[in-house]
Amino acid sequence: MKKLEGLKPARIFEIFEEMCAIPHGSGDMEKISEWCVEFAKTRGLRCIKDDACNVVIFKNGAKGYENSTPVILQGHLDMVCQRTEDSTHDFEKDGLDLFIDGDMLGAKNTTLGGDNGIGSAIILALLDSTDLPHPPLEAVFTTDEEIGMLGALKLDMSLLHGKYMINLDSEELDVVTVSCAGGADIKIDVPIKRVHKSGECLKITLDGMKGGHSGVEINKNRVNASILMGRVLNHLRESINYGLVSLSGGDKTNAIVRSATAEIFVHNAEIVKKELLEYLETVKAEIISAEPEFTYSVSVNKNENASLIAGKAAELITFLATAHQGVVTMSADIEGLVESSQNLGIMKTDEDKVTLIFSLRSSKISAMKWLEERLRTLAHPLGAEISVSGIYPPWEYLNESKTRDIWCKCAEEISGAPVRVEAIHAGLECGVFASGIDGLDCISVGPNMSGIHTVEERLNIPSVETLWKILLKVLADFK
Repeated sequence: MKKLEGLKPARIFEIFEEMCAIPHGSGDMEKISEWCVEFAKTRGLRCIKDDACNVVIFKNGAKGYENSTPVILQGHLDMVCQRTEDSTHDFEKDGLDLFIDGDMLGAKNTTLGGDNGIGSAIILALLDSTDLPHPPLEAVFTTDEEIGMLGALKLDMSLLHGKYMINLDSEELDVVTVSCAGGADIKIDVPIKRVHKSGECLKITLDGMKGGHSGVEINKNRVNASILMGRVLNHLRESINYGLVSLSGGDKTNAIVRSATAEIFVHNAEIVKKELLEYLETVKAEIISAEPEFTYSVSVNKNENASLIAGKAAELITFLATAHQGVVTMSADIEGLVESSQNLGIMKTDEDKVTLIFSLRSSKISAMKWLEERLRTLAHPLGAEISVSGIYPPWEYLNESKTRDIWCKCAEEISGAPVRVEAIHAGLECGVFASGIDGLDCISVGPNMSGIHTVEERLNIPSVETLWKILLKVLADFK
């Protein structure tokens, strides 16, 4: 017996369960893409699979809709693979172990992949149907969205003829997303030399920050542990002469850093430790309202051969102490929307270099360029090698949108309540499509989900049926 048998809409959950049985973590796209191709072939639908494993499936309009303008339906096939520390789940071999808890659907000890598996399953259910009214459909299933929208960026947009698009990669049923930020990662590699000394080292640890997504949660006044470390080290050098051994914090560019460490070489370690603890207690009192779980520790370690950073340590600390973190500008067009932001996501030390990776976001291309130029200017004294990666374009707001208007009207008729029209300060593939298809009118929608990208990911089951009803009504209106 299938675990999701009896859930409605039945066909959507049948397809979703089939998808969950196939490993489809980011970077492991071949199997799920081939499954989509076979899905199309067995239904006699024209299908294209490209070198990036993106899959595009075409379906003719239903009777009476044969000559209607095509509508693009889009989702991504990859999922974020996270598991509990005690889990033995192998994401490259094992299917997900699904469970139902009341109205919620999850996966035991792992992420669920509802982002964006449920959106893709909804699109596939439409392709599978034989009796639903709809215009010609161009169903696009992209790959590796979670690691930089890599599939969408490689997709040949000339394959598509639709000017209206519905992306199903959002997580709130009563929200229609109509704009998003673009972004890029700026990697700053600072070359260093080492000198070796014998003596005492202090290890400073800052922990317990809330962290969070560096896009949608960048305006929530959360402290970045790596930037705070820069402040602490900068304060210390006003009164203490010390050597810098290492810096570390964060492992994802799109996350606000929760924990950071630094190791420094000192004389009179216990005296320096006391001063550090006094200052850290002052900092804690300052940020306690924003970061109630903040903790710190300072430990003394005897090191017979400490490897100190020579030459660039002072410049590094100055850079960390002055680098901007958080919101840069707010939008003048959309009230309450962050326009531009900057987040230090990764800080790590190797034997011959210190690496700092910033995530930049903006809804305006020119502002993005300025953020990059400013970082380059500030990093110039470090003699750093700077590279840019993970570039994705912004999706700018349209004053007039047929897709948005039809969705809002149909959603209110189905649910009995108006939906919220919002822009987000995070990346969506809509930006890639809008930059590649002239005049594209698109929205992003989805059922209710929580805890995405974590083992606490849950999908609200009833919201899927409501979304399905709205989508069918919307497509019927595109005649």
